[in-house]
Amino acid sequence: MSSEKTGAVPEHHHQHRDVTGGWLRPAVFGAMDGLVSNFALIAGVAGGQASQKVVLLAGLAGLAAGAFSMAAGEYISVASQSELAEAEIEVERLELARHPAAEERELAEVFEARGVDPATAAEVARQLSRNPDEALEVHTREELGVTPGDLPSPVLAAGSSFLSFAVGAVLPVLPYLLGATSLWPAAIVAALGLFLAGALVARITSRPWWFGGARQLLFGAAAAGITYAVGALIGTNGL
Repeated sequence: MSSEKTGAVPEHHHQHRDVTGGWLRPAVFGAMDGLVSNFALIAGVAGGQASQKVVLLAGLAGLAAGAFSMAAGEYISVASQSELAEAEIEVERLELARHPAAEERELAEVFEARGVDPATAAEVARQLSRNPDEALEVHTREELGVTPGDLPSPVLAAGSSFLSFAVGAVLPVLPYLLGATSLWPAAIVAALGLFLAGALVARITSRPWWFGGARQLLFGAAAAGITYAVGALIGTNGL
């Protein structure tokens, strides 16, 4: 029997992508940073008329240093953020245990501020407050914007940053590992990597793929061009 005959409302389902950025932000940032910064480093050293071995050494050193630096920085940043959130969650847990009536009224006021009538808001707050864990989750989500037990993982953030930076940073080094003696092969590989990475990110964020690719290529090329110019200006003989 159709929904028109029964008067039932047809079901409608839709899904959203994860926009919290638990893994996407550090992974994307790490890959872009690795590709741009290491190619710029290689370009700067190559611009100073350094030998192929020196350029290769610089690229490998930049890959290792950058990957470990990214991982350490991301770990400390996310861990500090999680520790702060956990401390505030504990404060809320203690308040719920010491002043349950006041916390229930506070929760009712939150619902009222969202347009729920006072009687309904008070009843919803009363029912939610019967379960301490549920009450804690609602309070922290409404007041802190976080959910207990669902905080970002420092290890995941550090690991994804390390791997993504290394993947991005190794691309401009590959031609030198394969025997290239000039910057052009590395520049071509880096340009393709920049465009493809930008296009991929644009697909994830629903932006035009050509816009994301061209934007990333433009910024990467500018960074490498400036660094190359600095290297050429100073030169290995000027150090």
